Amino acid sequence: MSPVPPEGLVVGGDGLARPAWAATDPLLREYYDTEWGLPVRDERGVFERLSLEAFQSGLSWRTILAKRPAFRAAFDGFDPEAVAGYGEADVERLLGDAGIVRNRAKVRATIANARATVDLRPDGGLAALVWSFRPAAAPAPRTAAEVPSQSAESVALARALRSRGFRFVGPTTMFALMEAIGVVDTHLVGAHRRGSSGVWPAAEGPAAAAAG
Repeated sequence: MSPVPPEGLVVGGDGLARPAWAATDPLLREYYDTEWGLPVRDERGVFERLSLEAFQSGLSWRTILAKRPAFRAAFDGFDPEAVAGYGEADVERLLGDAGIVRNRAKVRATIANARATVDLRPDGGLAALVWSFRPAAAPAPRTAAEVPSQSAESVALARALRSRGFRFVGPTTMFALMEAIGVVDTHLVGAHRRGSSGVWPAAEGPAAAAAG
């Protein structure tokens, strides 16, 4: 008789335990298995993910992930310098691109965020700023309901980014960014990816931190 997986996890045909959101859809499963939560520390990588998280606001992540190749083509591979140079003609070009999310406020925010990213370089850069808000310990959720949607650190990060001219960087969006790039680990306890980032041990969490 097969063991019952921990609550909130689904064991796939490959024997690996994943959260329900990543258990069945091939695109989400691939993203979960190979990318989500792994450290991203380069400027372009962080800018891309910050941009995609902003576009995701109000939509499903599945929708954004499916459009990711089109987003990369439309935004010059999310090269901050290239996007920072966009003008009104580029805004209209992007709004006419059916492959991406055509939202004028989000398009303009991405351009503004590219300019803010370039402006941050003398002070250490975007990646360093985001990673400076890494918490002292990661949560240890056992169910999806226990995964937080924001934290004191994401609130502070959102405030810091807004002060530097960034847009669409609310605390919930920034917490999602922090999860995506490994700044915080919210993999469910028992999931095969928990602790795989090299940043957080599998047992890391408030209890483990207190024990340490």
